[in-house]
Amino acid sequence: MATMMATREVAALELPRWAVREAVRDAVDARRRSILENGQTIEPIEPAEISGAAARLCRPSLRRLVNATGVVLHTNFGRAPISERALNESLRIASGYSNLEYDIERGCRGSRHGHLTPLIRGLTGAADAAVVNNNAAATLLGLAALAVGKEVIVSRGELVEIGGSFRIPDVMRLSGATLVEVGTTNKTRIEDYRDAITERTGLLLKVHQSNFSIIGFTEAASSKEIAELGKERGIATMNDLGSGCLLSREQLIGFGLADEETVADAVGSGMDLVTFSGDKLLGGAQAGILAGSQQAVGAVRKHPLMRALRPDKLTLSILSTTLAAYRDQQIDDVPAVAMMGMPFEKLRERATSLLAELRSVIAEGFTVELRPVESAVGGGTMPETRLPSWAIAILGASPRQIDRSLRAAPVAVVGRISEDELILDVRTIMDRDWHALGEAVASLGGLE
Repeated sequence: MATMMATREVAALELPRWAVREAVRDAVDARRRSILENGQTIEPIEPAEISGAAARLCRPSLRRLVNATGVVLHTNFGRAPISERALNESLRIASGYSNLEYDIERGCRGSRHGHLTPLIRGLTGAADAAVVNNNAAATLLGLAALAVGKEVIVSRGELVEIGGSFRIPDVMRLSGATLVEVGTTNKTRIEDYRDAITERTGLLLKVHQSNFSIIGFTEAASSKEIAELGKERGIATMNDLGSGCLLSREQLIGFGLADEETVADAVGSGMDLVTFSGDKLLGGAQAGILAGSQQAVGAVRKHPLMRALRPDKLTLSILSTTLAAYRDQQIDDVPAVAMMGMPFEKLRERATSLLAELRSVIAEGFTVELRPVESAVGGGTMPETRLPSWAIAILGASPRQIDRSLRAAPVAVVGRISEDELILDVRTIMDRDWHALGEAVASLGGLE
């Protein structure tokens, strides 16, 4: 009778039938395995079990979480968060029709690249610009457009591999260019580039080291030296800048960030083409931006790969709003930049306020305490830079148990384990995340 009642209640669940069906099948299979392996008696399938399992099946795989790691540009978490202003504008554009490739004034077909070109030119000093779907694509397209069938000279110390096994030599082969390594791991001078030039040379390439650094007995040719050599010998030059910093040097120093080569610096050096990301230091949507001379960008725009790598209207809209914030000197509207530049005392104030809120909801047997910590920029950017910050340590169980519990909350909370404590770095905890964080901390009482 109990089993029949459970069956009726399961059938009445207000959930998609496919999810209920899968949940029931999984429950039945689990009981069959239990009988075969352990000889256990069959327990009835309760509605609550099916309801929970079916709800989990319906939950989107891609969902929001709370980043409490202190890593601002966390690659696993989608790198730069998008501002509400940019999201609202993209929603307005995407929910209807737009002039993505339509020239309203002339009443004819237009170019999607024209929406961002004036902004990028104004911020970087470049003569022209184009956008693709990420910086790996920008690098591939730049090499294919400028050096297909030719040799590309690059420093041995810049043959990098970044996340996802993305390697510069592999991309170069795919583009149809031939790699020529010069210099050594720690030292490459401009003379090394000069000595390697032949009639087959098509490009001089400089690559940002991104997620590692070489310190000590080192030397590297500057962007300006490489650009001048290229002009002297009539050879194209390109800088894969990677992170895409649009801040000024004064702003970088004020934020306590490393002395990063900015996009304006790289373009101003005379490089024919500079490529960089839209979702790293720039703080916008995932994109690859190519800025430089009209000739180089023109070759990129005409290349057949451009259609395969071009961005969509959402990316263009988000980037447009983000770039406009730089133009209007409203960088506090760029969340990643605001996080990186948040003053130490403000971080302490936020941590103190959050601490009080968590103390009011934390489960019995657990305590929370303030800790001075260091945040990281992340995203393969500024690997040596550490940003002083404040965090909240949760005590009362093993840090791994607490970590598992926080990640299992309706809105997953991901902190980091430091000195055998689970800590929540307030630099990357957004204001809208406080309620979800409180709910996750309140649920810690269920730990066994």
